[in-house]
Amino acid sequence: QRLKAAVHYTVGCLCQEVEEDKDVQFSKQSIAAISEITFRQCGTAGLPRCFLMLCRHAKRTTVTTEDVKLLARRSNSLLKYITQKSEELASSNMEHKEKKKKKSSAAKGERTPGEQEAAVTENEDSNMA
Repeated sequence: QRLKAAVHYTVGCLCQEVEEDKDVQFSKQSIAAISEITFRQCGTAGLPRCFLMLCRHAKRTTVTTEDVKLLARRSNSLLKYITQKSEELASSNMEHKEKKKKKSSAAKGERTPGEQEAAVTENEDSNMA
């Protein structure tokens, strides 16, 4: 029930965005119908089984973003959105890892590669003077 409510809420939010962008309106009944179709399509008979088949075919046990993109390829806009979001997440994860790495280096008193290079350059400049 909670999952179904979450799907309904998300579909309502997406419909609201479309309403603002395209200057159209969705009735409550149409939002409910879209939610029900989405829930059924993504339910136990739909996407999870497809993901399972893709993983088994690739001899993996983990669903990857490439699996999701493969299933979304029929809808160009959905594929574009998923690709954009996965790139944003990957970029965010890389930034987070870099920050974490800098914090641990600073805690140990180590310099990051950029700081080491700056120190070497500064040292070379002072030696030339």
